Amino acid sequence: MDSRRTTISDIARTAGVGVGTVSRVLNDDPNVKEQTRERIQKIIEEVGYQPSFTARSLRTQKTHVLGFIADAVATTPYAVNVIKGAQDAAWEHGKLLLVVDADNNDERRDAALETMIERNVEGIIYAAMFHQEVNLSKRFRDVPTVLVDCFTKDNAFPSVVPDEVQGGRTATEQLIKKGHERIGIIINDKLNSGYPAPTGRLKGYKQALKKARIPFDKSLFLEGDSNATSGYECTLKLMKLKNPPTAIFCCTDRMAMGAYDALKKLKLRIPEDVSVSGFDNQDVIANYLSPPLSTVALPHYEMGKWAVNTLLLKENSGNLDVKQQHVLSCPFVQRASIGSK
Repeated sequence: MDSRRTTISDIARTAGVGVGTVSRVLNDDPNVKEQTRERIQKIIEEVGYQPSFTARSLRTQKTHVLGFIADAVATTPYAVNVIKGAQDAAWEHGKLLLVVDADNNDERRDAALETMIERNVEGIIYAAMFHQEVNLSKRFRDVPTVLVDCFTKDNAFPSVVPDEVQGGRTATEQLIKKGHERIGIIINDKLNSGYPAPTGRLKGYKQALKKARIPFDKSLFLEGDSNATSGYECTLKLMKLKNPPTAIFCCTDRMAMGAYDALKKLKLRIPEDVSVSGFDNQDVIANYLSPPLSTVALPHYEMGKWAVNTLLLKENSGNLDVKQQHVLSCPFVQRASIGSK
């Protein structure tokens, strides 16, 4: 039999069964006698038959493709793990991921959505560049959609976000365990910015202090701008205090990088004189600072996997719990920037 021309009808004729029986074997239908299944599978293997994807899609009404719209995530060094997690989960379930980076452009995002709907994707994952509230067009409601690192005000879609409070609390607890009580904190945005990260991480910091019966000192709290320059300037301010901190919790790794430079300028050693902790676990920073930075990791990979698995649960059950707002913990990554007081 010529494998280049082999059809289901050819296989059925050779096996002495109907076309429907071969089709059920190809689709793993359990309602086929084992002896018949083995005979058909042997013939399929002998001829090297590969079912047409288009024909299978028409037959099952499934494209086995999930759409992934990234809001500049694809070009963010550490957040690219969101795509990796989604891709791995999709592959495990025989799905392909169609990825488009909207480059933080609303028109491009909506155009990408229309293109994916035209291609009959089975679901959409929309991932923001960082934890935030987003406004999405009503068109997203026409296809099963899951949000990553973001949410809508009305919780119209299931979403997964990092546990900012737990992350801030864990980072502070690690410093307290080393005997630090004067712990400075530089949050990564103004508290009135409306973003969950700065308020959540500060809340976790306060929780850890309260649990350890350490009073909150407003002089040790500064609002930064998430970048190295801000970390540098805020660290200089903290170290000029009459009673400066023995440890600094920077709410981004980039600010921690600036804190390193400020402490170096002041001829202070890390961690012998001042301990430093970050947030993000941005590999290109944390692993290459000297000493390597202890930091809190954002669960990008896990969020990507959760999003795909949630879409597939909908596919199997027929329902998507739009009110489901899932929070994933942020693990602490111990390196060498924290020492005992």
